[in-house]
Amino acid sequence: MALRAEEISSIIQQEIQNFGQPVRTVNVGSVVEVGDGIARVHGLSGVMASELVEFEFETAEGRGTVMGMALNLEEESVGVVVLGPYTEIEEGDTVRTTGRIIEVPVGDALLGRVVNGLGQPIDGKGDLPANTGTRAIERIAPGVVFRQNVDTPVQTGIKAIDAMIPIGRGQRELIIGDRQTGKSTIAIDTIINQKGQNMMCIYVAIGQKSSQIAQTVNTLERYGAMEHTIVVAASAADPAALQYLEQLIGS
Repeated sequence: MALRAEEISSIIQQEIQNFGQPVRTVNVGSVVEVGDGIARVHGLSGVMASELVEFEFETAEGRGTVMGMALNLEEESVGVVVLGPYTEIEEGDTVRTTGRIIEVPVGDALLGRVVNGLGQPIDGKGDLPANTGTRAIERIAPGVVFRQNVDTPVQTGIKAIDAMIPIGRGQRELIIGDRQTGKSTIAIDTIINQKGQNMMCIYVAIGQKSSQIAQTVNTLERYGAMEHTIVVAASAADPAALQYLEQLIGS
């Protein structure tokens, strides 16, 4: 079947008109040196403080990527904290800006999920929905005048604590004690006791063993508490940068 030149021309014109790929401008730099989870990058002249950047590197399995956060903005280079494995990153690897200040996903889609410090699911239940909203980690807290009053009690389920120590929603309460004295147990019991109370709970595990985190998640699932809980986990094996991010989230 022979094609006429007019048909080919019309098809090309239609494809050009329907082409809707948005134009995106990015800064591209290269790694100068890397070590101990910190990479020094040259060429990112337009990068912003606390902006997410993307490293591209070659592995035995193929091309890989890992995210980083721009921390030190110097005249000739940028210091970037690598938010993930950095042993595969080498001098000369490409680094691209994303235009996004470091942020984490938020919303009801995270309920019942286990995520890392970047909000990426690590529970094997698939990715988050594409329409999940995000919120910057570093943001100005609302003033005291604009905050809602603390007028609703939180029951921990432990009679001695509920009788002696009033705790309200929106209030910070310090649980202090030596190791293996039951601090985490009080927090987990409180989360379990919120079932059916129209309250969302976030459990942030920083520097714990992976087996201990898995045991905590299994306990919450066994008592039906994961339905209203988000677990943010950075185990002792994760990079220090991810544990640092979790401290920001937890604070």
